[in-house]
Amino acid sequence: MARILAIDYGKKRTGVAVTDPLQIIANGLITVDTKEILPYVKQYVAENEVETIVVGLPRQMNGEYSESFKYIAPFVERLKKALPETEVVYFDERFTSKMALQSMIAGGVKKSERRNNKGLVDRVSAAIILQSYLESRRKNG
Repeated sequence: MARILAIDYGKKRTGVAVTDPLQIIANGLITVDTKEILPYVKQYVAENEVETIVVGLPRQMNGEYSESFKYIAPFVERLKKALPETEVVYFDERFTSKMALQSMIAGGVKKSERRNNKGLVDRVSAAIILQSYLESRRKNG
């Protein structure tokens, strides 16, 4: 089986997560400067078998797209053009940053490290998006 890659796209930094080859578990992979995310993903896909790329879809509580969607949609279009043979899907990312922070606290990550290593939150958020995507696929058959 091929891996699934997840992207938590941000204006400055973008978190990336990936599954194992059996698509069982999601792991935070890297945080990339957003200006470098497209070349990074293209290189990763060239070097690894990737079936699907999941991009976090930012929504507000009322279900409407959040302000950041206007930055994400053009990126997704460029990604689809750059990798036409790879499926690219959106997946709801509401609460993932908050969940990432809570899981880091539960995991014993010190406040100073959370404050100084913003990229860690982005990677964990991407992993949560990916794990949620995997769970939704299992539920929906």
